[in-house]
Amino acid sequence: MTKEEKYMKLCLELAVKGLGNVAPNPMVGSVIVADNRIIGTGYHEQYGKAHAEVNVINSVSNKELLQKATLYVNLEPCSHFGKTPPCADLIIKYKIPRVVIGCIDAFAKVNGRGIKKLKSAGVDVKISILEKECKRLNKTFFTYYEKKRPYTILKWAETADGFIDAKRSFGDTKKAMQISGQESKVLTHKLRSQVQAIMVGTNTALLDNPHLTTREVKGKNPLRIVIDRDLKIPRHFNLLDQSVPTIIFTAKKTNSKNNLEFIKINFRKNILPQILKRLYKREIQSVMVEGGTRLLNSFIENDLWDEILIFQANKEIKDGVRAPLLNLRPTKVEKIGSDKLYTYIH
Repeated sequence: MTKEEKYMKLCLELAVKGLGNVAPNPMVGSVIVADNRIIGTGYHEQYGKAHAEVNVINSVSNKELLQKATLYVNLEPCSHFGKTPPCADLIIKYKIPRVVIGCIDAFAKVNGRGIKKLKSAGVDVKISILEKECKRLNKTFFTYYEKKRPYTILKWAETADGFIDAKRSFGDTKKAMQISGQESKVLTHKLRSQVQAIMVGTNTALLDNPHLTTREVKGKNPLRIVIDRDLKIPRHFNLLDQSVPTIIFTAKKTNSKNNLEFIKINFRKNILPQILKRLYKREIQSVMVEGGTRLLNSFIENDLWDEILIFQANKEIKDGVRAPLLNLRPTKVEKIGSDKLYTYIH
């Protein structure tokens, strides 16, 4: 690993500290090196607050050293006024002579403009250091701007013999099966805290009466999304308790109130592109779909997914609701308590 790659790897390690707190902004870390010594580190900590470049420059006590330093950052410095002033201008102001960038920003208002501004000011700019790793870290950000839709994760738990649930119907006294173990449940809630939205279909809402919150971990609750064509979900159910912002996609015109927003879409057409387009316009960069089988299969059949997470328990139930079938080889398999987690990357 070269020195440049070593410092960029540190940028990525710093950047990930902002996970769950900076969306819809990307995770960015930065390091400043002078005389082969790290003199400053920083990362983007909170959406709407200082970017990584501001924090890293502020961390340097002797500002005179900046005039002979190299600034490393995993994403191109911004060149426009948003929630904060342009980072490229700050780099130029402090006369930092060299900047090493992991990858170019996909956001149209930046996308090469930050690099152009730096070069025009005489800054020596080098790009594409650990580029794949830098893009992978901000996969939701890049998917959102390149595909014009949220990064879509499909997630479910299944038994060893391929069932997602016992056969039930609305009104049954049977409760939802707890297929996966406690460790998997905690991880699921952690994953919820890291995405901007979580989605279920009507049947899952009716049968499970889920909260779709992050009760098992410390972290903010995602926006809840439920598809309810005919508004079958009773008003006393958890998803309609107004405790968390919730969107209901429906065929009926209904007035929104407090944390409940009803959005009418055309169910005579494919609803998934309509829903994803609405979420894109709201700057929702990531969504996790948690069921049921019909909705999960729709995303798979329409090729509208980026990642699939399957928690497989070692128990069998012989009969029930079949889990979606994948004719794919998993990208990664890991042990989570007594379960196995299969990860598929599109």
